[in-house]
Amino acid sequence: MTKSFKDYFDPIEFSYYLITAVMLFLCMPLHADDIEEIVVRASYRDTALNQSDGSILVIDEDRLDGEPMKHFEQLSFLIPNLNFSASDSRPRYFQIRGIGERSGYEGTPNSSVGFMIDDIDFSGQGGIATGFDLEQVEVHRGPQGSRMGANALAGMIYIRSKEPTDTFEGLTEVNLGSDGIASIGFAMGGPMQGNPAVKYRFSLRQDDSDGFRDNLYLKRDDTTGKDELTGRLKINWQANDTTVVDMLLLNVDADASSDMWATDGSLNTLSDKPGVDSQDTNALGLKVNHLADGYQFQSLSSATHSDIVVSYDADWSNPESSAPYIYDFFSETKRSRRSFNQEFRWLSNPADFNSDKRLEWVLGLYYLSLDERNDKMDLGIYSNPFSGRSPYLVDSASTNNYDSENTAFFASFDYLISPTTTLSLGLRWEDWQANYDDTYGEVFSPEDQMLGGKFSLLNEWNEHTNVYVSVGRGYKSGGFNLGTGLQGTTSDVNLMYDPEYLWNYEMGVNIRYPESNMTLDTVVFYSDRDNQQILSSTQVDPNDPNTFLFLTQNAAAGENYGVEMNWTATPTDSINLFASLGLLRTKVTKYGSQSDLEGRDQAHAPRTSYAAGIKWKPTNEVYVSLDVTGKSGFYYSDSHNNKSKSYALTNLVIGYQQDQWSYEFWARNIFDKYYSVRGFYFGNEPPRFPATLYQRQGDPRHMGVLVRYEF
Repeated sequence: MTKSFKDYFDPIEFSYYLITAVMLFLCMPLHADDIEEIVVRASYRDTALNQSDGSILVIDEDRLDGEPMKHFEQLSFLIPNLNFSASDSRPRYFQIRGIGERSGYEGTPNSSVGFMIDDIDFSGQGGIATGFDLEQVEVHRGPQGSRMGANALAGMIYIRSKEPTDTFEGLTEVNLGSDGIASIGFAMGGPMQGNPAVKYRFSLRQDDSDGFRDNLYLKRDDTTGKDELTGRLKINWQANDTTVVDMLLLNVDADASSDMWATDGSLNTLSDKPGVDSQDTNALGLKVNHLADGYQFQSLSSATHSDIVVSYDADWSNPESSAPYIYDFFSETKRSRRSFNQEFRWLSNPADFNSDKRLEWVLGLYYLSLDERNDKMDLGIYSNPFSGRSPYLVDSASTNNYDSENTAFFASFDYLISPTTTLSLGLRWEDWQANYDDTYGEVFSPEDQMLGGKFSLLNEWNEHTNVYVSVGRGYKSGGFNLGTGLQGTTSDVNLMYDPEYLWNYEMGVNIRYPESNMTLDTVVFYSDRDNQQILSSTQVDPNDPNTFLFLTQNAAAGENYGVEMNWTATPTDSINLFASLGLLRTKVTKYGSQSDLEGRDQAHAPRTSYAAGIKWKPTNEVYVSLDVTGKSGFYYSDSHNNKSKSYALTNLVIGYQQDQWSYEFWARNIFDKYYSVRGFYFGNEPPRFPATLYQRQGDPRHMGVLVRYEF
């Protein structure tokens, strides 16, 4: 077949390269102030971004403050090769370089993408990542086998809220927008009166919205509404000259209605029993940092408790729209999760080549305990008056209990070969043990021992350029599948699956041009997935939309490779530019049970993703921010060949700042692009229940105004 011009031309990639070329042209001949150094906080030691040996994208405080919608869901669009899957409310699961969970698990709650907020592990619970009063967001792409272990096969998302300050300060922010968007936030902190050794930071934020869908049957416009409350208290105590204690108290109470799906793919739903998608999380964190003679000791302790409710109208219909058939199904899962985490670290003093101290090291112990209970209820009836058969009835309730323990030993060594060259080696050995039981009599007690790590060589090529090469090995625990409670639908051979390992090879270049205040970070990577875990799904009974069976199996192998680029520039004092690009190729080299999918791209792995933007201050008071983010189409699942369409979203902020006050008009998705973030392929329309692609749309155009006062 002769290929046409369209087969070679990708408008998304072309638009990105065009924007980047224009920005580079604007930037190169100009001059501004010195480049502001960005520090990576998620590593064992604070490290300058240009001295890192991995692919890291950092969203700093200035960019975070400029985002009117305060949730990581919106921020994720700025990060190439990061994708998410959202079924009902906020996304809980993320994919980095095409690797990561897409749905609520049916079995072991293991994560491929680590998610940390203020050093507390919330992997698999990304929905609580509200974004008010943050200091920095870091996305570490590639396995974090030596840093985080079993929860970070694909990478890690690290969110850090603002720390207590040496002087009293604070802010108040009010945001009003379309679809009932109404938010108010307040933050303040500084030294305690009468005791300057103790500092604090307190923040409180309430976010409400009606959602962007209309339920025509119930005549309501709030069946996808959100009610999110975030409260956080940080205390920093300088106990003495050598010991610092930090404490964190966090509560996120995120309530959302669940009514996202319609059989016709529109934004109008017909369900008669909208569900909820809520999470109430409390967390306590305690850090102790002690300086001793020749080393530093750190203790990181945390405890979390989350109550999660996920329920939905599984038939997406009502008695009128289903007539003459009776088709009515509802499902609810109540989940309670508790965790306790303890980590001890011993860090040597930093290496110094001039003092002939060439080696620095980190040694540590890690323990994580997780306890979880799930109570699930399914109710439903299907009756076809023309079939002559009795109605199909469902009335089931089940409970399962899960607990696990992770114990790890880790070490990291950095050796200065010369003043400009550093050799690094990190290792982590981890033991995972779990226990599971449920009301169907299923009992599992799997256990895995895993080894991961990273080797890298970093060289200061010249005063403006650093280059590195690295080899890393990440891992993810094995586990088990559920389903024997559905009339024995899972065979014994499919019940258990083994750990997955990922070998990652990278070469990166970090460039800083002080003359034009420009930075450029470029990474080329290749990942080899060994014993790859593949999630497939099937509808066991076509008459019952709740009989979805999710099955994880080990495929033989998979490949992920590509390029990531981050570029920033400040050509003048009034213009800030940024652009990021991710090019990704993925495939399963051997599938096993579905050989027809071998060689195909992996699910939720868009080949192209990008972000580019400009912030311009024409006067001292007025500023304008414009950015464009986009993704090429991607497969929804490893079980079928349906894909999303490519899209590009444009966002705008126009602001006026005078003294301590800021006033902004903002608009997201200005051109009201219709795009999808999730897709399912199954039958949900009586009487024949044909397999159909159903898609969950992303947010349409939203506009509003924001007022901020800083003191």
